[in-house]
Amino acid sequence: MVLEVFNRREVKYLIPFETYESIVQEIMDWMRYDKFGTDGKYNIVSLYFDSADEKIYTETRNKLLFRQKLRLRVYDEADLTSTSFLEIKQKYNNVVNKRRTALPLFEAYDYIYRRNDVSHAVTNPQIYKEVDYFRNLYDLDPKVVVSYDRHAFHGIHEADLRVTFDYNLRCRSDDLNIENGPHGTHFIDRNLVVMEVKMSSSIPLWLTNILSKYGLKKEGVSKFCTSIDVESLGIEHAIQESRVGQR
Repeated sequence: MVLEVFNRREVKYLIPFETYESIVQEIMDWMRYDKFGTDGKYNIVSLYFDSADEKIYTETRNKLLFRQKLRLRVYDEADLTSTSFLEIKQKYNNVVNKRRTALPLFEAYDYIYRRNDVSHAVTNPQIYKEVDYFRNLYDLDPKVVVSYDRHAFHGIHEADLRVTFDYNLRCRSDDLNIENGPHGTHFIDRNLVVMEVKMSSSIPLWLTNILSKYGLKKEGVSKFCTSIDVESLGIEHAIQESRVGQR
């Protein structure tokens, strides 16, 4: 059964690719590969939503204490019959809550572009109602596609610990069909990797020591905001924004 509700803290770091490769070797004594993909590696393509006046972008860029996003996501190669996920991601005081429901991609498009009721097709009708309420409240429509490769790990002894590395981050607004796969403009330097540590409690000491060894400092890059910057302001500005992040 696919997990539909997540509640955890997430800490981000922006690191060189060679540092990612080194850290992977160091964490293998305490972590295992994610069960999805090959050796924990898979691709993610997400369609993000915003209002005409960019309410979501503004809330995220201004680092409001409470902020949320709506997205439609698929994994690896997908077609219109593949499973997709409508997700609400909320952040409050550094705690992330993610609620999602699965449905076939063609049904998701029927809801997004025709405003048809697809409650019959979802795995969680209650979350679907929350998605629909949020979308109507903010008047949200498809805005930008974000894709990246992910390398994911789970804790062996800390069941709630997850570490992910995202690279090859690209975006586009000219083709919003996520079944067309990962293509677009690189919105973060290709030699950089977004590392995320996700847990419901504190970071274990062994991982804190590794983070300290490589001198890593929290750098909350917003994939959504940086991709919008690329589409509207140009690549050089967006890369600069990605180095500053959303601390």
